Amino acid sequence: MTPEVAILVGLPGAGKSTFYRERLAATHRHVSKDLLRNAKNKQARQDALVREALRAGESVAVDNTNISPPERATVILIARELGARVVGHYIEATTREAVARNERRQEKEGRVPKVAIFTCAKRLVPPSLEEGFDALRTWHVTEDGAFIETGQAPAP
Repeated sequence: MTPEVAILVGLPGAGKSTFYRERLAATHRHVSKDLLRNAKNKQARQDALVREALRAGESVAVDNTNISPPERATVILIARELGARVVGHYIEATTREAVARNERRQEKEGRVPKVAIFTCAKRLVPPSLEEGFDALRTWHVTEDGAFIETGQAPAP
């Protein structure tokens, strides 16, 4: 079976890590810069972990904000080099929703400063198939925490 790279895209507090735990944890290795606290070059370490997983035949989920095409491009290139399928999971959230979810986090869970949410919102570019994704899926989190798929785009 061809390994898959799932790229999670969304604002801080949108629900990306929860989505990983609920939808991908059983099938994908979790790679997140948040987990690389002591790495000197987080991007290089993340790239190495993605390569390692794919070379071992494992699927991987890249759980960062991934808010712009340049931030997603390296992972997509690595996936292509190693023959993996690339699926984007865009977790849509307004800044109000992201701030509310962030406020509900415990400090140890990684609450981020509100300014980080607003800064990311200004830079957010939703993913598109033209970036090299094989498929894109868009999700919204309901008030009770369920993930509802609101859009899907397979590659032509």
